[in-house]
Amino acid sequence: MHPELFKIPFFDYSIHTYGLMMVLGLVAAMELAKFLARRSGLNPDLFSSAAILGLVSGLIGARIAFVLQNFSEFTTGSFGQNVFNAINLTSGGLVYYGGFLLAFATLVGWAIYKHIPLLRGMDIIAPCLMVGLAFGRVGCFLNGCCWGQHCEASSPLAVTFPYHSPAYLDDFAEKRIEPDPRLLERDPIARRERLADPKSVAKQPELVSIAAQARSLPVINTQLISTATASLIALITFCVFTLYLSPGRGFAVMMVLEGLSRFLIEGLRIEPAVLGTPFTLSMIIGLGVCAGGIILWFVAGFLRGRRLIGERPGYPETSVSPSAALT
Repeated sequence: MHPELFKIPFFDYSIHTYGLMMVLGLVAAMELAKFLARRSGLNPDLFSSAAILGLVSGLIGARIAFVLQNFSEFTTGSFGQNVFNAINLTSGGLVYYGGFLLAFATLVGWAIYKHIPLLRGMDIIAPCLMVGLAFGRVGCFLNGCCWGQHCEASSPLAVTFPYHSPAYLDDFAEKRIEPDPRLLERDPIARRERLADPKSVAKQPELVSIAAQARSLPVINTQLISTATASLIALITFCVFTLYLSPGRGFAVMMVLEGLSRFLIEGLRIEPAVLGTPFTLSMIIGLGVCAGGIILWFVAGFLRGRRLIGERPGYPETSVSPSAALT
């Protein structure tokens, strides 16, 4: 876990690994989208703009979903402080499906506005979304968020996080671990013991080694599991793009695989059940995304069979398969 990559000299400004992985994911997804757009006879610059638009709207949607999901945490201070806390992305807190839904709606509107063939454009975006997600989950791992359930230390999926990481703080708050007493200090407001801040620990050489040995309880490494599944889905949807399928079916495959994988991975995480079901909100949304993908698969085939798509002049999907264009 390395949430902070380095500080910019003279400005005391931190470069965070999570933000770096988001930028790398954006660049990788953008280049892939441009590559697939050129092979489909579409303007690649439109997809560069779409990538940036998708990132911005995705961040907004992911943050709004997090704030709504944890609304009580943003009502404890003054109005101005609550607003600042809600928009302060450096504090962490993003819900993937909130970003996915808002970015999807935004990009559909962008495609319509720019007269991009909608279903073919969705097929181009499908593997790009998964590439961005793969990089983003590496950022989650380095940031120490989105961890899974507790597990045995001997498990090949187990990972522990360092002192004062979110996982360590959660274990301390739930009294699952007992830190070295020298790492505790009295909270004058809450009148109870709290963990010493890492900055104060760094000023006391005798505590540095003690804090370095403090670890959270073993948890399932769901972040890199998500990276692996997103990478695999990106590869599959890229391969599907090279087949001469009805436009839209590539995005449908992505939705089915992503919805199912998210449902399964959510079962490895610690999230509250909702709506009187044994499922978390992300599990329910994942099932909905999967069902939407199945519907889209048949709708795309129906539209192609009725010749309601693929007849737009000037685009190679009317006569040249993506696989032929890629050769």
